[in-house]
Amino acid sequence: MAGIRNEIKRYFNEGDALAKLILINLGVYLVYILLNIIGTLTQTGIQSFFDNWLVLPSDLGRLATRPWTLVTYMFTHQGFLHILFNMLYLYFAGTLFMQYLGGRRLLSVYLMGGLIGAILYVLAYNIFPFFSEAVAGSTNRGASAGVMAILVAIATYAPDFRVRLFFVVEVKLWVVAVLAVFLDLAFLPDNNAGGHIAHLGGALFGYIAMRQLKEGRDITGGFSSFMDGLANFFKPKPKVRKVYTNTRSDFQYQERKVQTQQRVDEILDKINRSGYDSLSREERDFLFKVGKD
Repeated sequence: MAGIRNEIKRYFNEGDALAKLILINLGVYLVYILLNIIGTLTQTGIQSFFDNWLVLPSDLGRLATRPWTLVTYMFTHQGFLHILFNMLYLYFAGTLFMQYLGGRRLLSVYLMGGLIGAILYVLAYNIFPFFSEAVAGSTNRGASAGVMAILVAIATYAPDFRVRLFFVVEVKLWVVAVLAVFLDLAFLPDNNAGGHIAHLGGALFGYIAMRQLKEGRDITGGFSSFMDGLANFFKPKPKVRKVYTNTRSDFQYQERKVQTQQRVDEILDKINRSGYDSLSREERDFLFKVGKD
């Protein structure tokens, strides 16, 4: 068991931003499954922790007491197919994104797209009469808004990149993004209307971010710097070795050094006056020793 844990830890530490996102989503889902099993067997309802504290509530009063859910919701999933398709889409879009724009920006687009999706979701439920009866008890979860942000972002940045749709038809990437947005629009009236609104919010952010980037403005740059600072804050600080010096020993060393140099100068002066043969055995040994040092 420890070997598996160490292997996962090593893969996480050495993996790129895409691998980290996928592993975090999978890890949170596994914890949810475990709590669900424990809660069912013990009848303690412990699995409600996710529903109460990690998923995004549409009710403004509940959101005010759980502001972190604007971020945590995008790492929570309820069913196996839910997380399976989200991670497949994330891997597909994220791999293309990484080729052009790198992992640092991938993380920023995922989080900012998910955040914009969350804000639109909450606003829609509190503004439109269509949601008035559901706003009190509705919640949203899933990586879809962040994934849509990444998909639309890379499709906006490299629209002519060709991919195989369903492994059969080769189409340009922008077609895939337009199809994904169209499906969310088409399914807005169904039971998961709030989820589709969040997806569209992520898509909108991905499009705007890449249009701005093409014009020379990186609107994700500040967020990336913030995330770097946050990561460095929690990173263990290297231990600083304290080196203590003995002031007295340093003084004595310098004093001996000066005395040695004075002695050498005296012997050299004697050689200049009377020649090397005039030196005593002790003086010759001293010069020999200093020369070796």
